Amino acid sequence: MTTLADPVPGGRPGDLERASALSGELSGAGVHGIVLSYVDTAGVGRVKTVPATGLASAVAWGVGMSPVFDTFLANDHIVTTDVLGSPDGDLRLYPDLDRLVALAGQPGWAWAPVDRLTQDGERHPGCSRTFLRRIVADAARDHDLAFRAAIEIEWTVGLDSAPAGEFVPATTGPAYGATRMVELSEYAADLLAACEAQGVTVDQIHPEYAPGQFEISVGALDPVAAADRSVLVRQTIRAVARRHGLRVSFSPAVAAEGVGNGGHVHLSAWRDGRNLHSGGERRHGLTAEAESFAAGVLARLPALTAVTAPSPASYLRLRPSQWAGVFTAWGLETRESALRLVRGTTGRRGEQANLEVKPVDLAANPYLLLGCLIAAGLDGLAARAALPEEITGDPARLAAEEAAAKGVRRLPTSLARAVEEFRADAVLRAALGPVLADAVTAVRQGEIDATYGLDDAQVAAAYRWVY
Repeated sequence: MTTLADPVPGGRPGDLERASALSGELSGAGVHGIVLSYVDTAGVGRVKTVPATGLASAVAWGVGMSPVFDTFLANDHIVTTDVLGSPDGDLRLYPDLDRLVALAGQPGWAWAPVDRLTQDGERHPGCSRTFLRRIVADAARDHDLAFRAAIEIEWTVGLDSAPAGEFVPATTGPAYGATRMVELSEYAADLLAACEAQGVTVDQIHPEYAPGQFEISVGALDPVAAADRSVLVRQTIRAVARRHGLRVSFSPAVAAEGVGNGGHVHLSAWRDGRNLHSGGERRHGLTAEAESFAAGVLARLPALTAVTAPSPASYLRLRPSQWAGVFTAWGLETRESALRLVRGTTGRRGEQANLEVKPVDLAANPYLLLGCLIAAGLDGLAARAALPEEITGDPARLAAEEAAAKGVRRLPTSLARAVEEFRADAVLRAALGPVLADAVTAVRQGEIDATYGLDDAQVAAAYRWVY
């Protein structure tokens, strides 16, 4: 059954009046349409749109959408589970008015994430946004914990005039080089302006390592808002790029070789306004609870990769010695470890300290991603788990005996192996619930089958412009 905290037909008291007022404001500002946004199990952003004048109706009654999209693959083929994937049934999309924003990169449009409910007003068990909200609520109820999260966004910028399907970098400057910022100065400036207009706090934007690659880091929010922001920022990056004759890809691997696009997660646990990752008695200032939380994430990383790295293309990126974090290891400011403890700057550690999870890319559904990370951490917290010995340097260089002693092992090297780990992980499957857990395994297996027999270059090409 729905709870008072959940979206229901008609929304909260006053939402209809609020929606009517917002509709008038949007229309007066030249906004004609509203994008209703959600992310499917494959990590693909899906939308329906309504005219701005239809916002109140969408809030009151929702907008129809088939549940079949829970089992869509990245190539739009459909797989099935025992309850999902058929042409039967209908859901209703309810926009979240708290997240409604006019799109600076797409004049004439506004954007809002949605929750998906059944026609009877019940929470849809396949709705990943509802799943994340539930995990966050459980943590508050059972552990008096809140969380702050942010997802880094890496993307490659190509020329829209390139031959169909191909990637031609839009800038030739070196990695992290000032040349790239000069060559794409107008694009980057317009992107910053669009983010500011949409209320998105940008911490930094800079050229990255791979050809044509950039990264943007945004401010941390509660997990549901952080996942919403990740979707919104990616839509903005893409829209602004199109206006400059550019094309962007968030795919884990735009090419078969080289460094791919990551989506590192920064996550911290808080209680009563205090950051549990700072000022504690454990290593590097961790509290006992923050250490157990991190240990829970570390222990479940092999199974988590089915959620954090959900595409066959993800495993072209997850290679040793490329700062992708492909071993079950943690360390202080160690960028080759899967879990990097970030202490923050002296004087601001209580605000900045967090846990960075590195084997993550932007094919991941951000709601599934954050929900599963928190569920894994909470399991470690309940078990009072302890972190193993930390590492320094590159774990790929550890001798076999030393790696075994520190609990360092390679994360899955294929999506098939990640799915095996996920199937065997009772904690993650229970957190997701049977409908959503089965959707994850079915969609991952569908992606495996869709790319059977393809070489690395063909896999990269298959997903290059999907994400």
